[in-house]
Amino acid sequence: MTSHEQRLRDLRVLRRVRDRIDRDYAQPLDVEALARGAHMSAGHLSREFRTAFGESPYGYLMTRRIERAMSLLRRGDLSVTEVCFAVGCSSLGTFSTRFTQLVGISPSAYKKTAADTVEGIPACVAKQVTRPVRNREARAVPRS
Repeated sequence: MTSHEQRLRDLRVLRRVRDRIDRDYAQPLDVEALARGAHMSAGHLSREFRTAFGESPYGYLMTRRIERAMSLLRRGDLSVTEVCFAVGCSSLGTFSTRFTQLVGISPSAYKKTAADTVEGIPACVAKQVTRPVRNREARAVPRS
């Protein structure tokens, strides 16, 4: 197998890992479990994932969880704690810290202001406009 063929195979595997995170974000996922499913070591998966997508598998998972949490908080019918557990986080403190890092305000502050911010905007547009962007400065890392 040529290096080009190997790289294409690796990218297919990494896309499957990313798809699994997108699909199963609310399930207990960790890098070791994702790596086992991809038949890679956790370290190799993390390095390759970061090279391909600009962030670690864990960072990508948390971004997906926070994105879903933002949607649930905009609805307004769940508490911050309920949202935390609904998106797969097991620690309210970690959830709140990560939410604040990505969104810029705490989950409770977001919940108070979010409904007014997107009022009258279709849900599909609100999701795109309010989507957290973790690595705006992420650049493609050249492969050697």
